Amino acid sequence: MTEQDTAAPAKGKLGMAGGAIKPLMPVVAVVCGLLALWLAWSGWVQYQAQSRESTITKSRDQAARQISESVAKELAELDTRLKSPAVQAALAQGNLPGAATALRQGWPGAEASEIFADGFEAEYSALPKLGFGKVGVAETAIAENKAVAAIVRDGGGPRLAVAAPANNGPVRVGVAYVRLPLDRATGPITRGNVRDDSYLALRQGSYSVVERGDKELANGAEVLATPVKGTSWRIAAGLPDAGNAPFGLGAMPCWVAALGFAVLGWLALRAGRKPAVAVAAEDEAEAQTLEQMQSNAPASAPAAAVVVAPVVSAAAVPIGDAPKPRAVDPVAPAGQVLIDKSIFRAYDIRGIVGKTLDAGVAELIGQSIGSLMTERGLHDIIVGRDGRLSGPDMIDGLVRGLRKTGRNVVDIGLAATPVVYFAAYQLRTGCCVAVTGSHNPPDYNGFKIVVGGETLSGKAIEDLYARIAEDRLHEAPTPGNVQHRDVSKDYIDRISSDVQLDRRLKVVVDAGNGVAGAIAPQVLAAIGAEVMPLYCEVDGTFPHHHPDPSEAHNLEDLVKMVKRLDADIGVAFDGDGDRLGVVTKDGHNIYPDRLLMLFASDVLERNPGAVIVYDVKCTGRLPGQILRHGGSPLMWKTGHSLIKAKMRETDAELAGEMSGHFFFKERWFGFDDGIYAAARLLEILASRSASPSEVLDALPDGVSTPEIKVPAPNDDPHSFVDLFKAKAKFEGGRLSSIDGLRADWPDGWGLVRASNTTPVLVMRFDGDSKESLARIQAAFREQLLAVRPDLVLPF
Repeated sequence: MTEQDTAAPAKGKLGMAGGAIKPLMPVVAVVCGLLALWLAWSGWVQYQAQSRESTITKSRDQAARQISESVAKELAELDTRLKSPAVQAALAQGNLPGAATALRQGWPGAEASEIFADGFEAEYSALPKLGFGKVGVAETAIAENKAVAAIVRDGGGPRLAVAAPANNGPVRVGVAYVRLPLDRATGPITRGNVRDDSYLALRQGSYSVVERGDKELANGAEVLATPVKGTSWRIAAGLPDAGNAPFGLGAMPCWVAALGFAVLGWLALRAGRKPAVAVAAEDEAEAQTLEQMQSNAPASAPAAAVVVAPVVSAAAVPIGDAPKPRAVDPVAPAGQVLIDKSIFRAYDIRGIVGKTLDAGVAELIGQSIGSLMTERGLHDIIVGRDGRLSGPDMIDGLVRGLRKTGRNVVDIGLAATPVVYFAAYQLRTGCCVAVTGSHNPPDYNGFKIVVGGETLSGKAIEDLYARIAEDRLHEAPTPGNVQHRDVSKDYIDRISSDVQLDRRLKVVVDAGNGVAGAIAPQVLAAIGAEVMPLYCEVDGTFPHHHPDPSEAHNLEDLVKMVKRLDADIGVAFDGDGDRLGVVTKDGHNIYPDRLLMLFASDVLERNPGAVIVYDVKCTGRLPGQILRHGGSPLMWKTGHSLIKAKMRETDAELAGEMSGHFFFKERWFGFDDGIYAAARLLEILASRSASPSEVLDALPDGVSTPEIKVPAPNDDPHSFVDLFKAKAKFEGGRLSSIDGLRADWPDGWGLVRASNTTPVLVMRFDGDSKESLARIQAAFREQLLAVRPDLVLPF
């Protein structure tokens, strides 16, 4: 066989291969073109992101430098003026008002000046009217023994305040305080170059003093934050997410790669072109008549049916003036329970399933909440439920009512109440409803409601009932949609990204078969703890013990397990996971007011002068502990929604209740979260060289009772407490009627208040010794029986 003969078959094979590849060239060209466009666009996006970052970084650094210089100038001015002859002469005479006047005289822009006498007794007695910020900056000046600056609320709004020890020679007389215009601290940001698609803010603790740009970027702004030298402030900067660059390339490499793919696409397009004669021949061979095309065409597929789930209305419910009849979906009959006004309570809505609560009532509540959202222009809402057996029915009714008003619902399913709150922040809805009976018996259920970032309480809860009773319920022309989403991983990741233990601690977790058992062990394991679960299987019948850690008998199994496993600590949660209980290896129950002391000292290390809110049931040693750590204590009414409202009002960094609710604004979102509080507790304990038991047992303590619950006469605790406040007399006691009646003596205190969730009187007593506790209880017993002799008291 000749060489030509052997070559011919090879050439034929190559031709056949080339013929097979040619038809693919247009596809290759399209793919290359699309890749080129994608890379070119990605390069542009990266270029824009780099430009934004360069601009905001430059503005951030410039603002930080200018603010630092401005504040340093004011602090130096304060130091100079304190040493002036006029001020020193007034201080030597003990004339503090005269010294304050001389201090301010001739100081450009100084709005006010004061000199607080050492000890601040007058200032603390004037709280909260005086303002916590003023006392806080003065405490910081003493602690650091130098001139300091802070943003405080004074003179009708936020101001720049500077303070320094006022010394007469070597003797400290007090603390000098000068109020200056806020612009001296914020001017560099308000006048700086900030694009609309970026964000810049001056922050003190978690408080944003001034913000510029897109406030939607505020949550992620700490990533680019930089400190302001000489202050406790920082400049936070935020940028929109530019996405991940393809293959990790920057703008210029993206453009180079785009050009390369464009060239490859052009070459592939040329290679795939066919000679005109061949194309014509192929077209002629492949052409079909209309009849052929019709005979070869596949049968048409039937159009897909669109099914719209009906929105089911509740049956008409006779309340007050009966509402107009509503249509009832025959597939889902509404419940037969009548609306009872008593389920609309001070903090939330709560009733007994089958008696005062069913799916029909839940639907009306959902429609009432949706009507309120409609008025406020809010569209999206999160719903979630605890592990109670009635939960699915309650959710179904609630969702029907919300959708009926046109609201869009995101159902996160089985979730602890703090996870529901978290989802409202994570998904930026600002609205949520946690369907939960909290720590109540299994046949209870209820609704904790947040609308527009505000936890509804008091009159807002009453208004939901009034809307139903007066038939003021909105009905949209088209129902809202519903989607299902799981945010548990986001919740775990968010906590574990911020909290990690310095050393491994063994912790027993008792969820009491409540919904916290589904996520709390995962959270604590993710932060580095060795977790031993106890009763963490979710069971709405609560077969082992009631999920209420405020009752000591519910912690007995936890105490035993901590000892048996030689664990470092034991934590317990209530039915929906928003309350925390703690026991040590020695079996000591660490009451929440003592835990709040530990949390407060930790938070105040980073936020000196911060307001710490606590409820009326907390120990009298707590405010002194807060003051010693440079904080501003504030006692307020009991109730999670009331505490959160007071936190917003005072810009507090932390709050706590004797019931075990803890509210962290510092590093968290300000809502009550027992699971997050447990993580913060373990973080603190792991950072100490002492054992957890030693740290917790070292907290100031006396002799105290747990919460004592006494059935109220006529099931009306509020009427009894009103009468008790009017008649009771406690010799030598300082009385407070913020919530019930509390009497404080130098060696202890006592409290009687009305529960807002059950028909009981709640009492608590605390003393420095057993003798003082007995004396205080006896005084209260005498006054209680004077009002109602047949009252059965367990002390």
